[in-house]
Amino acid sequence: MNIWKSVAAAAVVALASGPALAARADLVLGMPLEPPHLDPTAGAAAAIDEVLYANVFEGLTRIGSRGEVLPALAESWTVSDDGKLYTFKLRTGVKFHDGTDFDAADVKFTLDRARADDSTNAQKALFAAIESVDVVDPATVTVTLGTPQGSFPYNMGWGDAVIVAPESADTNKEKPVGTGPFKFDNWAKGSSITLVRADGYWGEPAALEKAEFRIIPDAAAAVPALLSGDVQALPNFQLGDALPQVQSDPRFKVVIGSTEGETILATNNKKPPFDNLKVRQAIAHAIDRKAIIDGASGGFGVPIGSHFSPANEAYVDLTGTYPYDPAKAKELLKEAGLESGFKTTLKLPPVGYARDGGQIIASQLREIGIEAEIIPVEWADWLKQVFTEKDYDLSIVSHTEPNDIGIYARKEYYFNYDNPAFDKVIEELNLTSDVAKRNALYGQAQKILADDAVNGFLFELPKIGIWDAKVEGLWENSPIQANDLTKVKWME
Repeated sequence: MNIWKSVAAAAVVALASGPALAARADLVLGMPLEPPHLDPTAGAAAAIDEVLYANVFEGLTRIGSRGEVLPALAESWTVSDDGKLYTFKLRTGVKFHDGTDFDAADVKFTLDRARADDSTNAQKALFAAIESVDVVDPATVTVTLGTPQGSFPYNMGWGDAVIVAPESADTNKEKPVGTGPFKFDNWAKGSSITLVRADGYWGEPAALEKAEFRIIPDAAAAVPALLSGDVQALPNFQLGDALPQVQSDPRFKVVIGSTEGETILATNNKKPPFDNLKVRQAIAHAIDRKAIIDGASGGFGVPIGSHFSPANEAYVDLTGTYPYDPAKAKELLKEAGLESGFKTTLKLPPVGYARDGGQIIASQLREIGIEAEIIPVEWADWLKQVFTEKDYDLSIVSHTEPNDIGIYARKEYYFNYDNPAFDKVIEELNLTSDVAKRNALYGQAQKILADDAVNGFLFELPKIGIWDAKVEGLWENSPIQANDLTKVKWME
């Protein structure tokens, strides 16, 4: 097996150079979806950040493994008493991987670019509060907000807010250039993306010299790759019936963690008949979450009743708002004038939880007279048709962005949801920094979404991490969509 060949080779090198056996310095990680491109500031696909966040690209701040806000390219920051002026003190001596210097001008370029009228940033709303970005000196930048925003340092830690340089911004989709501990080496499209350790990194150098992200769409192929040693880590993979086999093998560590992935039956709220609340309520009553969790997440998903992570202290359990009740669902359809049911479509991206969950949901909807035609689509087609063009009826997807309930206040977002009462809560939340008050507002927002049955709220996607028992430093949970390799190493 390849893993033993690698170990043997390492042993030969160690014998030639000294008595100690050198630890491995390469790692192959399997991931189910290939990124559509490699620029975190220009795409919504989680797979982009899963390769590049904290590894190649860095922001002013970063999100740590426990969801905490940490310094990154900004070593510190202060905020004015009125909460509108942030002053970031930047690290000095930092270079981009192409040799150009990082300074305050790059921060201004990045933030102005992200909030520009022609911005292609998938999370442009993160920057909406910014009124101006000013360079004080090469190591100091100020950001003036139109209104206070207690979440601003957290927002600057998203992958969509990583700092890019004007010299390389236009080519980052194919050849990403960042400031992180790894630099881009190669992208064999359809196969793998390779990163290598960056020389001269401003912070603690990475222990790994090379990391390859291997694209393995099918869990049936991922298991033999893991068992043979061709792949040493599957940081976020649904293995289904094969999981017990890996769990019983002492060569591997299996960690069941949490994510920020609210898995939903996405619904086009402006498209008839889904613009009728009674129809959406009927669908909510038709959903048996336990059956979906068992069939689409190996039983590891945590049921949700709104768009919020159960791991968050502000979470409110609203799963009882519309309990599984097919008879009630049929009554609601009758009240909506659809006693005979109707036909619809269900577009499913190529991930296991969506394809498996889609079969189960289609069966559950059929019980109340809704015939859902399943339409499998590739990830790029899902982003184009569903997310961008809003050309869909129903879909299944997991929203892995951190703490993203505010997306429901975006008028052009693909759910086509519009509720002034909800918008008012989010507006107040953006102006509030007190933790207790923010949590209360989060609770109000969750209840509005649950009552409106905006989407079918299914479960929080579990993070099933599997890797060689000698590998340490991979994240057990996913507070943000990332495979952070900065602390990953092999134990001798």
